[in-house]
Amino acid sequence: MTEPRWLDDDEQRTWRSFLTASRLLWDRIDRQLQHGAGLPHAYYEILARLSEAPGRTLRMSQLATSSLSSRSRLSHAVSRMEEAGWVLRRPCPSDRRGALAELTDAGLARLESAARGHVEEVRTLLFDQLSPAQQAALLDISEALTAHLAPEPLWPAVADRAADDEQR
Repeated sequence: MTEPRWLDDDEQRTWRSFLTASRLLWDRIDRQLQHGAGLPHAYYEILARLSEAPGRTLRMSQLATSSLSSRSRLSHAVSRMEEAGWVLRRPCPSDRRGALAELTDAGLARLESAARGHVEEVRTLLFDQLSPAQQAALLDISEALTAHLAPEPLWPAVADRAADDEQR
């Protein structure tokens, strides 16, 4: 059996700092959405992804993958948002086994009403705390980790940027 590759003191400090900052950030972001908009972060993310999709529509399987959600958890969330009138679910015309989720006008309005407070919280907690150089470093680090951990791009902007980089 090989010896574990233990973290040295600097790596341990980096790991714990990253872990703590990530947890604190997500806790504050989720709390703001819950208290400020009455919306779980998972629902906000689903609405945002649908709002950016062509025709405000995505296959349920693609929505689950891109939002890092299990299909059953996504299906439950979409059912709740369907009840609220924010999302419509319909059969996929090209694949009988597939289903599409479509953002309704009411869902877009709900997203827009939640977005103002959410974006301000993200700006205050993250971007206002970092210099432009730190923001660029965070982007590079985040994209490197995502590329390593995810089998495919998870957000259209990431895929668009990768395509732009390939064209250069």
